[in-house]
Amino acid sequence: MREATAPRPALWESLTPPSIWGRLQEHAVAAAGVRVRTADGITRLCATSGLWNVPLGYGNEAVADAVGAALRSASYLSLFRSSHSYAQEAAEMLLARAGDYARVIFATSGAAANDLTMKLVRQAAALKGAPQKNLVVGTQGGYHGLSYGAFALTGEALGQSVYGVDRRAVRHVSPHDGGAQLRTLFAREGDRIAALVLEPVQGSGAIVLDEEFLATVAEIRASFDVVLVADEVATGFGRTGLLFASERWAVAPDVLLLSKALTNGAAAASAVLVSAELCDVFDSRDAMFVHAETQAGTPASCAAILAAASEFDRMDALRLSQELGAALDGTITRIAAHPNVVDTGGIGCFRSVVLARDGRPFDGGEIAGVVAAVRKAGAIVQPGPGCIQVIPAYLYGRTELDELETAILHGIDDHERAA
Repeated sequence: MREATAPRPALWESLTPPSIWGRLQEHAVAAAGVRVRTADGITRLCATSGLWNVPLGYGNEAVADAVGAALRSASYLSLFRSSHSYAQEAAEMLLARAGDYARVIFATSGAAANDLTMKLVRQAAALKGAPQKNLVVGTQGGYHGLSYGAFALTGEALGQSVYGVDRRAVRHVSPHDGGAQLRTLFAREGDRIAALVLEPVQGSGAIVLDEEFLATVAEIRASFDVVLVADEVATGFGRTGLLFASERWAVAPDVLLLSKALTNGAAAASAVLVSAELCDVFDSRDAMFVHAETQAGTPASCAAILAAASEFDRMDALRLSQELGAALDGTITRIAAHPNVVDTGGIGCFRSVVLARDGRPFDGGEIAGVVAAVRKAGAIVQPGPGCIQVIPAYLYGRTELDELETAILHGIDDHERAA
């Protein structure tokens, strides 16, 4: 007689093996403010801002109302060979806030924003008579998404070869050597490089680009005809204490990528802000950019963008972020006193806690174990390479910070006892 088996789950869960799918403690059923309720009946403190997406907290009514109103009044409108007022208004708002950019291209995710940017800079080079300039440079350990173009640019080893990702037109350099590899690369292949794409703080590990590396970037930008791209999918809208983290760069980016906090998580949306100089390359030749997405820049997503920006202002979210970042300094310092914590990283409301045992860094399985133990202790944190990451919503107060500190310390202890 055939042995009975559990029913096959309907949902293919992301970034986990099938053997651990369906765990009640991982299955979210509701969220409000800075807390998430799961199917096991427990409400936990969220310290990831919903994967960086909800800095203003879950369930913002103004954003929800704006999305609902747009769905009722306009339903779906496309940006294929046309435009609409929602997208125009959202683009104008973003340009007014972001500084020296001239045009906005809407997309549906951070990965899609990276994909279209790689196409944009390569076409710009071809239009300028330099089709050989098709290389795009990223950093080792950088993360830009998992769609094919973005996956090629992602500097983490995540199985790109298994999936047939073509990386022949991509290069990666270390962000930790003061720019030495970057200088060498441009000396060797500078006439073939179309763009340099950087996260101000690497999303995997909360690694801040240091001043020496950024000084080299400024030198490169002054010496070569290369497009400088700031991937601020994770850092945009106050995460580091500045509205945009690239504001501290000596050279302003030519392209700015935004997502996540763009809609406070209410819509699948991203935005690529493009400089006047790059726009002029296309405008002067009346050249069409062959890129579009069915769900990019819909009325609902643009309404979410506009409402999230309005709520950011109403809540004085940049000030909240700065105050929370300062308070996190003390929390992280106390966590760093734990014997298994060997380093901390990040800036503002984007932090990492690096873990080791007897001088040996924790591997991915051990980090997953710590994340699970912290969850059991009452808080949700993000795994990173050799670390856990803390990315709280700007609504946190003293009570939430104390609760988070306790959960992390208990989680590390509980994991070690079980090891």
